[in-house]
Amino acid sequence: MVLTPLPDPRTEADGSAVIRVLSYNVRSMHDDTEALARVVRACAPDLVLVQEAPRFFRWRKAAARLAKSSGLVVLSGGATAAGPLLLCSLRVAVERTEDVLLPLTPGLHRRGFATAVVRIAGARLGVLSCHLSLQRDERLAQAELLLERLAAMGVEHAVAGGDLNDGPDGKAFRQLAGPLQDCRAAAPWGGEPTFPSEEPRKRIDAIFATPGIEVLGCGAPTGLPGVSEDDLRAATDHLPVLAALHVPAAR
Repeated sequence: MVLTPLPDPRTEADGSAVIRVLSYNVRSMHDDTEALARVVRACAPDLVLVQEAPRFFRWRKAAARLAKSSGLVVLSGGATAAGPLLLCSLRVAVERTEDVLLPLTPGLHRRGFATAVVRIAGARLGVLSCHLSLQRDERLAQAELLLERLAAMGVEHAVAGGDLNDGPDGKAFRQLAGPLQDCRAAAPWGGEPTFPSEEPRKRIDAIFATPGIEVLGCGAPTGLPGVSEDDLRAATDHLPVLAALHVPAAR
């Protein structure tokens, strides 16, 4: 299957920006890192919201290696955000970044958010990468903290994405999809399920956007030129989610 092309990143005459945002759980880069880089490059993203980035020995070098092999640079996150990481293209101008560690529940993994405020052409955008808990109550609390963090960024437009460990019928997913746009639901494109990559059955990875951002297409890039089924299976245990968005110019 060959997909209907997504719009290419571009700057409009009014200063607004068409951008591509990719969300991807990379399982600590324990799989085929060359396949992973090929998938990211083929998606041609302006922003990559990574989950399960390397967090331990020489994690900064691993993050830098992923960025370089994908034609990107490290923006924020990694071990300092307990796993979420942000990468970006040279099209992105960084205003500020902040890594946020979430409250720790004894016996469960530490979670966090990698966040940034960036400018792309005349558009100003908040960005957040997350990996929510496997435990239901903690996941709900983290979804609420995510919404609070977006609101505290002081930006009109924002995008958040990640591995939610929850599907569209789940409470945490619905908690986010109330005030935010579920980009896949707003403009379906590509594949829908994202996990596991071998035989995807669940949509637990998603990208959300604030109202006012126009969603031009969103889904797993199965069938995208340059993205092979073999690479998607070899890169990690999740499929990525790719969204094309039109972000208005800052007022």
